[in-house]
Amino acid sequence: MSPAQDAPVITGIGVVAPTGIGVAEHWAATLSGTRAIGPITRFDPESYPVRLAGEAKGFSAPGNVPGRLIPQTDHWTHMALVAADQALADAGVDPSALPEYEMGVVTASSSGGVEFGQREIQELWSKGPRHVGAYQSIAWFYAATTGQISIRHGMRGPCGVVVAEQAGALESLAQARRVLEDGARLVVSGGTDAPFSPYGLTCQISNGRLSTHTDPELAYRPFDARAGGYVPGEGGAILIVEDAGKARERGARDAYGVIAGHAATFDPAPGSGRPPALRRAIEQALAQAGLEPGDLDVVFADAAGSPELDRAEAEAIAAVFGDRGVPVTAPKTMTGRLYAGGPSLDVATALLAMRHSVLPPTIGVSDLVPGYAIDLVRDEPRDAEVRSALIIARGYGGFNAALVLRAPDHSTSTGGDR
Repeated sequence: MSPAQDAPVITGIGVVAPTGIGVAEHWAATLSGTRAIGPITRFDPESYPVRLAGEAKGFSAPGNVPGRLIPQTDHWTHMALVAADQALADAGVDPSALPEYEMGVVTASSSGGVEFGQREIQELWSKGPRHVGAYQSIAWFYAATTGQISIRHGMRGPCGVVVAEQAGALESLAQARRVLEDGARLVVSGGTDAPFSPYGLTCQISNGRLSTHTDPELAYRPFDARAGGYVPGEGGAILIVEDAGKARERGARDAYGVIAGHAATFDPAPGSGRPPALRRAIEQALAQAGLEPGDLDVVFADAAGSPELDRAEAEAIAAVFGDRGVPVTAPKTMTGRLYAGGPSLDVATALLAMRHSVLPPTIGVSDLVPGYAIDLVRDEPRDAEVRSALIIARGYGGFNAALVLRAPDHSTSTGGDR
C-alpha cells in the first residue's frame, strides 16, 4: 500500500454547536446564515461588560448522556460525549468490534470544566470542605473529556489532550495523525469548550479581546472597519480519524476528507521586531500537503475580530495566495469563537463544503477594510468545487496552527457509500 493510500482520513463527524445539534442541523443553519449569537442565559450577565455569547441552546445532557456521568462531569464534557457518539455512528464504527489498544482519543481543551469548578468552589466557600464533591478532582481537568470518551468506548490506545486555546483542536488532529503513524487504527479527536460561568467569563474578559457590544448583529464583525472584538461561544465538533487502509479493512463508508498537511508556529514576543509567524505556518502546511497556493480552494479564517489581529491574518493570507487569490470565509461569525471547539467545527464545516461543493458564508461584515486584500465570502453561500481547504487557528499567547484538508480521491477512498 502506498503512503497516499494510507493517509489519515476523517470518516465521522459529530457536532454540538450554537448552530445545531448534529451535522444536518449545523450545516443547514450555516448555509442559511443563521446567527446563533444572543444574550447569555447560563447565568445573569448584567454585571459584566460582555453579555452576548453563542450558546448551544438545543443541547441537553439528560437523555443524551448516561445519567451517572452527568453529576461527575462538566457541561463541556457532556457536549463532547454526545458529539463523539454522533461521530462514531456517522463513521459506522462499533468500538466493541475493534482491538481496544488500537483506538486512541486526543482532544483539545481551553477552559476546562469551569462551570463545574466554580460550583464546587462556591460550595467550599459557603458551606465548607465536606460539601465539595469528590468529582471536583477530575471534572475540571483539561483531560477529563479525553478520559471519559476513552472509558465510555473502551479505547485503551494512546490518549492525550492539547491545550493551545483557539489553536488546540487543529493540534489535536495533528497529534491524532501521529498516533496513526505509530500504528493505531482509529483516533477520536477534535474538541469542545463550555466557557460560560461567571468565573469563566471573567477569565476571558481579562485578555481584552472580547466584544462589549450588546447588539448581536454588530458584536462580532471580523475584517470589518468597525470590528471591536469577538463573541465567545460553546460547543464544537468531534471527528473520527482513521488510517485509510485500516478503514477499508473494516468496510468503512466513503471518507469526508484527508488530513493532508499541518504546521504550527509561535509568534515572537511583542517588541522583538520579528514578524508574526502565521504566514510561515500556512506555507509549511501547504508544503507538507504537496500543494501550491494556486491549488487551494478556500481558507477558513481564524477571524479574531480585532483590527490588529485581523490585519495580520489578512496580510498573511494575501502574502501567500496573492491579492484576493483565494476565497476566504469565517462561518464562526454565526457562532462566536468556540475556543478549543472552534477549529474542529471549522474542519467539520470545511469537510461538508467539500462534499456539497459550496462555500459557507461570513455574516455581518458590511464594510470590509479596504486594505484587506482578501476575497471574503459574505452573506450568501458560494457554489464552488472544493478539493482542498485550509483552516487557520490562532490561540491567545502566540499559538498559530494551519491544517490542510484534501477531498478524498480513488487512492484514499475507503470504498463504501455514505
